[in-house]
Amino acid sequence: MTPNHLFSTLESHHNWLITTHKGPDGDAVGSVVAWAAYAAQCGKNYLIVFPDQPAAYLCPFLEGYNWKVFAADQTYSGDLLFALDYNSSSRVGEVMSAWFDNQTLPKVMLDHHPNPADFVQIPISIPTACSTTEVIYHVLEDLGQLERINLAMAKGLYLGLMTDTGSFRFPSVSAYTHQMTAHLLSLGLAQHEIHEAVYDVNSVTRLQLRGYAIAEKLQLHPAQRLGIMSLSKEELKRFAYQKGDTEGLVNVILSIEGYDAGVFMMETEEGVKFSFRSKGQRFVNAFAQAHFNGGGHQYAAGGFYAGSLKDALAKLESLIDQI
Repeated sequence: MTPNHLFSTLESHHNWLITTHKGPDGDAVGSVVAWAAYAAQCGKNYLIVFPDQPAAYLCPFLEGYNWKVFAADQTYSGDLLFALDYNSSSRVGEVMSAWFDNQTLPKVMLDHHPNPADFVQIPISIPTACSTTEVIYHVLEDLGQLERINLAMAKGLYLGLMTDTGSFRFPSVSAYTHQMTAHLLSLGLAQHEIHEAVYDVNSVTRLQLRGYAIAEKLQLHPAQRLGIMSLSKEELKRFAYQKGDTEGLVNVILSIEGYDAGVFMMETEEGVKFSFRSKGQRFVNAFAQAHFNGGGHQYAAGGFYAGSLKDALAKLESLIDQI
């Protein structure tokens, strides 16, 4: 895909449908915000379609944008479909993935996860990028469109950078990342306000839940340099869990001296969601893919187990030497 080909595709289509993955995180929301703001800059009509409701702490970033949560009985009109921050239609959930796959309009992927599936006509994948918002910045640079970045776009781009790099501390951060950040700051971006909106909006119950998980539910395996946290449906209910309350909790394990891998498990009505994290020369994406229907980056991956938390934990513990 050459820049000219992509540019001509964008120019010739005027009604953009912008989608991202289920359980949207900061990079997902930042990407759709930045791309929607770019669409507006280009005089395009757009609609952001989420597979499910974003977490409450991310919704303020969507104020003023045209967005909906997907419903199978609704019709979504457009002439160009974007997949942002995911590289397989399965990442939008079973119901929405069927809708996505059945769409005959041209599809464009902008993403940074490894091993993309063949599910769009125009795949733009940069696995070395620290976030999908960095991919978007690359694309705009290749298109000669960096001058179109305004403050609204900058907020979305920075949100993705900040959250997907753990506030710029992960190995995925490069000199290019900081050059991009410098450009965004030069546009008048108040980066501290974005950090505060994401990380300094705790409810009392959220803090209590996180404290409980660390104090009562952390299992340490010193021989494997691995920590595991798990929360049941009952425990989540006890602390009035809201989507986003456990975001980043798995990274606490990596802060323990001498530990280089962590697993967080959360029981839902459908099964158990896994978050895997690692550092150094330890990688978790292949393990997540092989054993828990997941995948992701070398140092950050997700997974799922269609069963009880007890059974999921037993399976994980039986495989602990392979992580």
